[in-house]
Amino acid sequence: MRLTTMSDYAMRLLMYVGQHPERLCTISEVARAYEISEAHLTKITHQLALAGWLETVRGKGGGMRLAAAPQDIGLGAVVRSMEPDFTIVECLTSDTTCQLTSSCHLTGIINGALQSFMQYLDRYTLADLLAPGTEGNTKVQPLTFHKRPSAAIA
Repeated sequence: MRLTTMSDYAMRLLMYVGQHPERLCTISEVARAYEISEAHLTKITHQLALAGWLETVRGKGGGMRLAAAPQDIGLGAVVRSMEPDFTIVECLTSDTTCQLTSSCHLTGIINGALQSFMQYLDRYTLADLLAPGTEGNTKVQPLTFHKRPSAAIA
């Protein structure tokens, strides 16, 4: 499975903004920090704002900030809001006819793997991506993930 560049950049954008909670951040500064196209970041910012992850302020002195506390922004939810589709193999689309349908278990196995992937992401929040004490630091810090206790899967 591979996430789109849009999800990758969305995470980077949220991390950058999360490292600067004391002020509004601009698309141009994030683009410079990560060497990403401003046009692409504009689309991503818009999508993140529509999903409720960012709050944007227009006009002179405007910018963006997190719309929720980092610990309330789940990584799985962010990925779900950014990814256009999770079709990993062609047979997962409804308009595909397959001659193996009656005896094939691939769809179930792939769906199970996708569910496991998303459940794993659901155990983490944006707060897990923000190294302590990085507010105001424009360099991306090495990430350390801390597992959250997960509920038993029935």
